[in-house]
Formats: sequence, structure tokens, C-alpha cells
Amino acid sequence: MIRGSYESLIFEFRGYKVMIDIDLATLYETETKVLKQQVKRNINRFPPDFMFELTKEETVQLVTNCDRLSSLKHSSVNPMVFTEQGVAMLSSVLRSNKAIEMNIEIMRAFARYRAHLLDNKDISKKLGELDDKINRVFKYLLDRIQGLNRTNRMMSAIKLDIRNNARVITRGKSH
Repeated sequence: MIRGSYESLIFEFRGYKVMIDIDLATLYETETKVLKQQVKRNINRFPPDFMFELTKEETVQLVTNCDRLSSLKHSSVNPMVFTEQGVAMLSSVLRSNKAIEMNIEIMRAFARYRAHLLDNKDISKKLGELDDKINRVFKYLLDRIQGLNRTNRMMSAIKLDIRNNARVITRGKSH
């Protein structure tokens, strides 16, 4: 049985947040093969936005990013993945108390996952605003430094003119 945070069992593929068939089978205390059979018998309940099969490349990506799924590496069958709606539909085809109980927990996990995403978006927005402020301050400081450099160059030129004029005046008095 998988213990801990169910949010860690949620992955993203093709723009959907999904759970893998092997994890769901473990949670429902059934075999992955049985879960897949029930889905195939009721395939009309699982449109592509509820469930889809990963491609070989997506499976490799999943195994690469998640060591605990290394058993999928040599599997001849690609895993099925289920969106939140697909997971909800699973309880109707598995028809066990365990499936219903786990679906409730998984729905809560998806809700927590969405809340985390919203928090991250809010943090990202605030960081973006802070970055904009820092950029404006940095630009202001650069402009000021460039202004000071222009002033210093002008002051140096004026000093040079004064020195040159002083030499000319001094030479003129000595003749």
C-alpha cells in the first residue's frame, strides 16, 4: 500500500494532471491487470480527457523521473493514466468499498494539488512584480551612474581647460 501524500502520485502529461494505473491499482488493492480489464470493458466511460495510454517516450520520461516506477521500464504494455475525472469514473467500474474510499481521498489530493498550484502562481506573480521593481531601481541607478560619469567627464574637461588657460595666462605674463 502506498502511504503518505497522494499528491506525490500526480504527474503531468499532455497538459493533464494524471495518476498512473499501477499506483491506482495499489491504492484500490487490486491488480493493475484487473483495473485495466475493467476500464477496457467500460471504455465508453473513459474519453481521452478522462484516461489515455502513455506513449513509449512518455513512459521512458516517467520512469526517468520516478525511480519507484522502474518496473515499467521493461514492460511491453504502456501504462494508462487517469485525470481527476477518470479517477472518479473508476469507482463506478470497480464497484468496491475500497475503490469508493480511495476515490474520496484521491479527489481530496487533486484539490490540494490545485491549491498548491494556485499558491505557486500567486508567489510567481509576486516574484514577477518584485523583479519589475528591482529592474526599475537598477535602471534608475544605472541612469544616475551614467549621469555622474558624464558630469565627471565634463568636470575633467573643464579642469583641463582651466589648466590650459592658466598655462596660457602664465606664459603670457612671463613674456
